[in-house]
Amino acid sequence: MASSVFSRAASILPSTTIRRRLPLVGAFCMISLGLSNLCPTNLSSSSLKTGSAQSLPFIPLLRSKFGSSQAAATQATNIRMEGNSDTVPSIVVYVTVPNREAGKKLANSIVKEKLAACVNIVPGIESVYQWQGEIQSDAEELLIIKTRQSLLEALTEHVKANHEYEVPEVISLPITGGSIPYLKWLKDSTRD
Repeated sequence: MASSVFSRAASILPSTTIRRRLPLVGAFCMISLGLSNLCPTNLSSSSLKTGSAQSLPFIPLLRSKFGSSQAAATQATNIRMEGNSDTVPSIVVYVTVPNREAGKKLANSIVKEKLAACVNIVPGIESVYQWQGEIQSDAEELLIIKTRQSLLEALTEHVKANHEYEVPEVISLPITGGSIPYLKWLKDSTRD
């Protein structure tokens, strides 16, 4: 499989260029397009569409390296997390704030109350949204909050009670895998 990728590319580029750049191209495509777009589980190579991420010539190489089933990889990651008694189901929560001062105040209160293990404050974001029938654009900062899934409701109530927005953003995303020592630290740094 890998040889077919190299033979197709060899007609365009010298082999030394291919060997040096192919891993970079693969990494870029995986980051840009997502592994799920590159490794479909229900498509045969004959049914791939030209011009899509699935038609790229290194798909067979990726399948051989990462397996043909994304579901199996996801399941293995979840088993690792769920099977580890040192961790708990965890989430990342996004909350936007109007400025640095409001962000630091809210982040400190969240960590002090043990509603989260860590809050990152990301400056310099621009939010464009519709509010009361008009398009708005505001400079904001983003809080990236790492916590237990079981604390989402208490965290949401804390944000609503301590935020100056009428409708503050509170959006959670599941953490499906990661560094077990970090996830253990997250568990130990938050309340039950």
